[in-house]
Amino acid sequence: MRRLFGSVRARAALGATVVVAVALVAAGLAVLLVLRANLIDQADLQAEVDAQNVASQVAVGRPYGGVEWPDDVPVQVVGDDGQVLAVSEDLEAIEGAGSPEVRVGGGGSGEDDDDDDPGRGEVSSDEPRLSSGSATVDGERADYRFAAVEATTPRGQTVTVYAGAPLAAEQDAVGTVREAMLIGLPALLVVVGGVTWLVTRRALRPVEGIRREMAAITASEDLSRRVPEPDAHDEVARLAVTTNETLAALEASVERQRRFVADASHELRSPIASLRTQLEVGAAHPELLDVEGAVRDTVRLQGLAADLLLLARLDAGERPGRARVDLGALVREEVSQRTADRVPVVVKGSGVFDVAGSRGQLARVLGNLLDNAQRHARSSVEIRLRGVGGAVMVEVADDGAGVPVGERERIFERFVRLDDARTRDDGGAGLGLAIARDVATRHGGSLSVGEGEGGGALFTLRLPAAAVSADC
Repeated sequence: MRRLFGSVRARAALGATVVVAVALVAAGLAVLLVLRANLIDQADLQAEVDAQNVASQVAVGRPYGGVEWPDDVPVQVVGDDGQVLAVSEDLEAIEGAGSPEVRVGGGGSGEDDDDDDPGRGEVSSDEPRLSSGSATVDGERADYRFAAVEATTPRGQTVTVYAGAPLAAEQDAVGTVREAMLIGLPALLVVVGGVTWLVTRRALRPVEGIRREMAAITASEDLSRRVPEPDAHDEVARLAVTTNETLAALEASVERQRRFVADASHELRSPIASLRTQLEVGAAHPELLDVEGAVRDTVRLQGLAADLLLLARLDAGERPGRARVDLGALVREEVSQRTADRVPVVVKGSGVFDVAGSRGQLARVLGNLLDNAQRHARSSVEIRLRGVGGAVMVEVADDGAGVPVGERERIFERFVRLDDARTRDDGGAGLGLAIARDVATRHGGSLSVGEGEGGGALFTLRLPAAAVSADC
């Protein structure tokens, strides 16, 4: 049972059936109440007409024995003292009228014994009193609605005429409608539940296809597969499109991770193997130990490990800090510490260039850009700072061979080095520019490369300014 109602189809069918059932029951009750009220109103009107008719005859002085009684309905005339003065023909019992008695009081015949004409009485203009009761007429007992109309006889006697209208039509109609609802409601609910089940099953068929394909992808670990996309332009189709986009992004991410691991393993293998060889030779022949080479390999390993750790933190979603950093001061501090650079660095641009971010990560970006420029410059490296439209621009230019147009985006990929001018002679692993762009992007900025005025590479770092900066 739990498994059955654990499906969307079952819950949708059950929910639709319950909603329709509640709506139909409420509508049915409303119909029954309205129908019953209308039929009772008709009975009240008929009873009032009959009571007015008899009251009019009494008011003109017609003897009770000569009153024209309505056919097959109970009528009772009661005096103001509660005495029954006259009843309709064949009335055997009555409840809910003026008196439960059906015999004429005073031992009379129910007729007026005085033949003198004293004049005319009148019928009360007040609204008739209405009540429910029962009566037995000619041996048949039934429920009635009674209307009570007061009249004054020509002799000034006040009487009340009670006339009944049968409720058999109301009861029959209400009973028929009720039986029809009791028969039709279950059948209608079965139809609603079945149709909802079928429609939901058809609507969810693409979802089941997506689920099966996702299960197959999970089992096979083949991220190149895609889920089927329905032809319809509905929510399920959009779900399939989004799922495929997610699979594509996941596939690209896994591929980047695999390539990253492979490239990192390759990059680490060379310095580790070189360092091991030098240490083994030094252990066997201390006089042949290349201490400087071992130090270089160790420094290279240290830098590569730091780069890989930073990339891992960035890939994990580490957000930069929001400290205020003077980019101009940071550039001058970074340049002042690079005393062993092969090519002198010239800094242009004065003023305060505040940005918000991580001082350590921004220093790494500047250091990576300067390392790249030093590696490929012939005789000069220049850094220019300026504020432009709410942003801080840092331009790093060298007079080297530059970057070919077709390679200007590729050099920002991880472990990518160009084969011509941008060699690995200084042991670069191809991570510096990738790290620089990633950090710039996470700070809300950008990093791009173009051609400098002298034909070399021009790297432009753009970051949002934390405050209004002075132009250089």
